[in-house]
Amino acid sequence: MTEPTADASSAFADSLPVTPDQLSARLDGLGLTYERFSHPPLRTVADAKLARSGMLTPQQGGGHIKNLYLRCKRKKNYLIVLQEDRQLDLAWLADHLEAGRFSFGSAERLFEYLGVRPGAVTPFAMITGAGRGVHLAMDSSLRAAKIIYMHPLVNDMTFGMAPDSLLAFLDDLDVQPSWID
Repeated sequence: MTEPTADASSAFADSLPVTPDQLSARLDGLGLTYERFSHPPLRTVADAKLARSGMLTPQQGGGHIKNLYLRCKRKKNYLIVLQEDRQLDLAWLADHLEAGRFSFGSAERLFEYLGVRPGAVTPFAMITGAGRGVHLAMDSSLRAAKIIYMHPLVNDMTFGMAPDSLLAFLDDLDVQPSWID
């Protein structure tokens, strides 16, 4: 019998460099508040739109996001965090960040640099990415959200937290995001 292929769900959380429980302990240790939601594994924005019970809608101030793991031709790694329906011109972004041409990073590099699997990419992955030189860029409109909803390193849970709390977490990691419009 063959081993099941690891996916982005909690079933394989113990194989991650940082588990959701360790992330929770870090957030708790910083005194940051967040709300936890459990749901079936979400792989796409369309999936996520169907699993929002108890969460604020975008009209109510809910910051629902999508995350892109990119690599530039200079071999630098980037995590891009956007409002879920935001369109992004990668050529513009490369110019804006002075990065050179972007391509999507492989699943193997995603795990190596951010410690997560496809489907669970999240700003929380900077807990691993900060030490691996990953650059973070965030949609500036997220600063106005009441709550930002993010996977806690797996795709069958979501944590909701205020933008200031997310920024405090990132600051604790010594990560200063670039803001993009």
